[in-house]
Amino acid sequence: MKHNVRAVCLAIGLAVANPVSAQQPADELTVFAAASLATAMDQIEQAFEAETGMALTVSLAGSSVLARQIQMGAPADIFISANSAWMDHLERAGLVEPGTRHDLLRNSLVLIAPQGTAPIDLSDLPDALGQGRLAMALVEAVPAGIYGKAALTDLDLWQALAPRVAQADNVRAALALVAAGAAPFGVVYATDALAEPRVTVVARFDPASHAPIVYPVADLATRDTKAEAAFLAFLASPQAQAIFAAQGFDVIGKDD
Repeated sequence: MKHNVRAVCLAIGLAVANPVSAQQPADELTVFAAASLATAMDQIEQAFEAETGMALTVSLAGSSVLARQIQMGAPADIFISANSAWMDHLERAGLVEPGTRHDLLRNSLVLIAPQGTAPIDLSDLPDALGQGRLAMALVEAVPAGIYGKAALTDLDLWQALAPRVAQADNVRAALALVAAGAAPFGVVYATDALAEPRVTVVARFDPASHAPIVYPVADLATRDTKAEAAFLAFLASPQAQAIFAAQGFDVIGKDD
């Protein structure tokens, strides 16, 4: 099967999704998804194509980058954001198909370090960091960075740590910094830590220290095809939900 994931931001720099032709056939679909969904979406892509015979292209980057690309006319069909704010932004711009938006997943925030590092108390992070850098996604734009800054502020640690933060374009780029040994600690989602064997979780943030980490999904008001409806239905299937759960996501059911 052809591998269609176009832009997984695992390098230090940003891999921006390349737009596809606006004249897509009705059985081809382009999904813009938050970078933290990379591992799960790779499996979702393969399972969806096998189930439906439809061609799926998944473009991954920070939610802020994807939302701005959509607003500038990038031909995406479905958007899965790592927070509600960027979906709200597109909805206010009239770019979300009414009645299609719903919350899909939840996540949690953790502190990671290279594999073999002992657990620490979050209050000891400034001392443990020493002269090193704390890897985080962009703290004013990317959801993981926004959540991380809020959590560290709640712990009264942000002022001490801010000068030592190494901001990456997205959460997977922050993960890569720690995995490569370029940063001794990083703030990422629990699902990112699970996907990278070279890092270990050394502390977990209290969910009350930041806004709930929710991933909304919606059909974009660009095209109206069978492929879009088929993909949204597939996301609600037991097969797709099992893939997300195996990657550490908390799947949000209809009754949640």
